[in-house]
Amino acid sequence: MRTLLAMASGATTWVLRALGWTAAVAMAGVAALFVGWMVLERGEIEQTDVAEARPAFVEPYAGETYVQRADSGPAAIPRDPGACDRPASFSSAADANARSLNSLVWKPFRMEEIGWETYGPLIAAEIGSDCGFGEPGFAAALANWQRRKGLRPDGVVSVAAFGVMQQAWHRRRPFSRVRPENCPIPPSPESLETASAGESYGRLARLRPGPLAAYRRMISAARAEAPEIFRQPDALKIFSAWRDPEADEARCLVDGACDGVRRTHCSAHRTGLALDIYVGMAPGGDPASTQAFNRLAQSKTPAYRWMVRNAGRFGFVNYAFEPWHWEWTGEPI
Repeated sequence: MRTLLAMASGATTWVLRALGWTAAVAMAGVAALFVGWMVLERGEIEQTDVAEARPAFVEPYAGETYVQRADSGPAAIPRDPGACDRPASFSSAADANARSLNSLVWKPFRMEEIGWETYGPLIAAEIGSDCGFGEPGFAAALANWQRRKGLRPDGVVSVAAFGVMQQAWHRRRPFSRVRPENCPIPPSPESLETASAGESYGRLARLRPGPLAAYRRMISAARAEAPEIFRQPDALKIFSAWRDPEADEARCLVDGACDGVRRTHCSAHRTGLALDIYVGMAPGGDPASTQAFNRLAQSKTPAYRWMVRNAGRFGFVNYAFEPWHWEWTGEPI
């Protein structure tokens, strides 16, 4: 009898041990699956972060397209007048920027351009620099910005660094989540207000009441803060605002210029929140010419440079390819 009990006890112990090992193996398997899932999840997050940091646009329209704002906007600008000549450690970067300023061959908006000077005011505002584009202080400010963005902090303007800025500028724009199939419904013409003749360049501009009121506040501030702008009598006047979508589409067909950079089939102007503002023009150009020589001339005007630094205070953001095109962010589409 004792022998049978001992055998039963041994069998029970063996079964319990087997069950214990089985449970341990099962728990180890669950733990391994959990760790593997965490690794995969982290990898997906990291891949998403990398994809979001890529400079190339992913939307169908590289120009007038809306995604949510990615950050709070350009950096604050230091006011140290001697900072532009230092530090000497960025002299090489400054020399490189001075060389590429008018020689870099690239396609920031899918069309070949030479040099990045046209975008210099936007870059300077983004990195928080008042220095000349070929000065060490500008390179040092760019390096600080690159460091914050996880880029190599060499202080040199590059296609990669510009691409990150370009995405940030793109995300600040207020236009709808544009897809060919869901272009936003325009406001009724009766809901729009008409700018005065003194506010308009050419035909009278019409837009929503909100952006018109913000525009008037902005012009009042510009007159007080930078009166030199208005030595040009048409400075900061509106030459295009709300545009009838059917007329816009007809123009697309006639001109053949709706390529997603210069114009789109679904324009922000249909919303009544977008303004084309006179910031100057090159001799032989016009206020809305996308020719490189005209956009470069516009980027150097006091009107445009004041807008780059100050329009955000009033809710306006710029489409970087067109110095004249601004969109109001103060209300939903």
